[in-house]
Amino acid sequence: MESNLLNGTVLPKEDISEYVAHLQLHMTLQARNLVPPLRQTIEDSRQQLLHQTQANVEKLVSRQGL
Repeated sequence: MESNLLNGTVLPKEDISEYVAHLQLHMTLQARNLVPPLRQTIEDSRQQLLHQTQANVEKLVSRQGL
């Protein structure tokens, strides 16, 4: 049995193993939320490239009228 220094309780090893497994799962799920999915990143960069290209074409067209 392990003792908990914070509140003085004693926990069986099985409870500690279960707690660690739960903590690892929680950390994994949090890490997924921090990193954007690759597919979303590709779509975002394509969308950004499209907008930038449109802006550049509009600049060129507007300058030709001068």
